[in-house]
Amino acid sequence: MKLAITLLFAFVMSAPTIYDFKINSLEGKQVDFSAYKGKTLLIVNTASKCGYTPQYEELQKLHEQFGSKITILGFPANNFGGQEPGTNLQIAEFCKANYGVTFQMFEKISVKGDDQHPLYALLKEKTGQEPTWNFCKYLVKPDGTVTFLSSKVKPLDPQIVGAL
Repeated sequence: MKLAITLLFAFVMSAPTIYDFKINSLEGKQVDFSAYKGKTLLIVNTASKCGYTPQYEELQKLHEQFGSKITILGFPANNFGGQEPGTNLQIAEFCKANYGVTFQMFEKISVKGDDQHPLYALLKEKTGQEPTWNFCKYLVKPDGTVTFLSSKVKPLDPQIVGAL
């Protein structure tokens, strides 16, 4: 019994948190998520050829207006309808040219399925939900609580801004 408790404790203590990840940016530079400890995060799976793509504009406004209260982390993904076919460089150019994106964008990953990135596996574990389409959001509070928001919830929605 004591061994089982010790093993359970060891597993819980070694389980990853969001702050344990190191993921490459669109530019190929490694970003250490430990830098985000104590901050409210909005993690968004993005795509360049989606009906929700104009949300990039509101994400940028959220970043500009509330950047001291929330950190936006964008993750391009090609999981839904092949709507993110570009390379990391093409995605970076698209975001900058069309929406003036200055918030942190990461390399293209998979947000669901057999090749789901471990960050999204962790978010699914914490919320019981995974992205159902592009521009789904996870609001991560400094205390570690995570809330899933569908694509229909716009970045400047009171569910997000009101949580700041």
